[in-house]
Amino acid sequence: MTAAAHRRTPVGHWRSAVEAALILSVGMGFGRFAFTAVFPYMVEDGVISVQQGSWAASMNYAGYLLGALLAVRMRASYAYKLCLWSVLGTALCLAVLALPVPVWGILLVRGVAGAVSALGFVAASLWLFEQRGHFTGAPVLYAGVGVGIALSAELLVLGASLGLHSSGMWLLLGAVAAVMGLIAAPGLLMRYTESSTEVSTAQAAIQPKLVAVLPMVVIYGLAGFGYIVTATYLPMLVHMALPNVHSAHVWAVFGLGAVPACFVWHRQHERLGTRGALQWNLALQAFGVALPVLVQSASSYMLSALLVGGTFTGTVTIAMPAAQRLARHTGKNVLAIMTLMYSVGQIIGPMVAELLHTYSHSFSSALLAASLALVIALICSVKLYPPTTP
Repeated sequence: MTAAAHRRTPVGHWRSAVEAALILSVGMGFGRFAFTAVFPYMVEDGVISVQQGSWAASMNYAGYLLGALLAVRMRASYAYKLCLWSVLGTALCLAVLALPVPVWGILLVRGVAGAVSALGFVAASLWLFEQRGHFTGAPVLYAGVGVGIALSAELLVLGASLGLHSSGMWLLLGAVAAVMGLIAAPGLLMRYTESSTEVSTAQAAIQPKLVAVLPMVVIYGLAGFGYIVTATYLPMLVHMALPNVHSAHVWAVFGLGAVPACFVWHRQHERLGTRGALQWNLALQAFGVALPVLVQSASSYMLSALLVGGTFTGTVTIAMPAAQRLARHTGKNVLAIMTLMYSVGQIIGPMVAELLHTYSHSFSSALLAASLALVIALICSVKLYPPTTP
């Protein structure tokens, strides 16, 4: 690598990480998870029922599954275009929900938003890791999810203070999402001079050991099931159990916990390796998911939001770079395959939660089932390294 490239690499690559993080903030934080915080307001406005909200969540995860299937054949060279399209698609989906859409229309829009989110997630990851060769930017990239969750939640608090109904909140989210996309667009379209291959080679010395494909895919699918009940119902749970606590603030804690956690888990990944970091991550996440069942108080909900928010993006920060390194050895789009399995877990989660809620009239059993899935993933991590790995 030339001396000039050395000088450009830190600034250019960290800027790239921030630009990719903006894509995830919009596609994931706004496009996927903002519905969790708007959901109670939609129920209050009579736009949708609790059961229909569960259907909308499942449609979003089904759309995410479709997007992940399409992403399996995605080429890294086209990733920047899909990043831009995902932002545009997300902003449009948010704006459409501001219209007087019937329930079937809401379900359809949530499905499209899910597909767009999955494409944006894989595209942003491929663009940063392959086109920019910047694996050390992973914590910045995936912190974008938490930033998007926290920002969208606080925008909703602002909207509520201004007297906006759920439709106005959706329009506000759509407008801010479009602005964030415009900020990221110039960097995505810019041609950089430094070689991503050279940067990747320079980073090779700090890469953790390769993992086995099957255990990694299974663990990631179980992780998708494990966090999604909290991620779907946490504001609703707070609203039902503690009506005097503003549920959007709790959801903001969920997002804010994810931001520094990405850097913490990236560091633990380097220090402990993929298996060790995942084991600690899954153990803490399992406890965080089960915590509201053990103690029902404002502090327990806040701690649950902090623990789950601070670990589910950590799982991604650990697993996705490991998956992309594995892809370079296998020639398969492992990142997209794992995203696909994650989406399967996310689809099953709300369905199981709704079924258990029908019988028990409580989400406690669903939270325990999700926590159990994370414990099983923890057990599976014992087989994460291939037998030939010392």
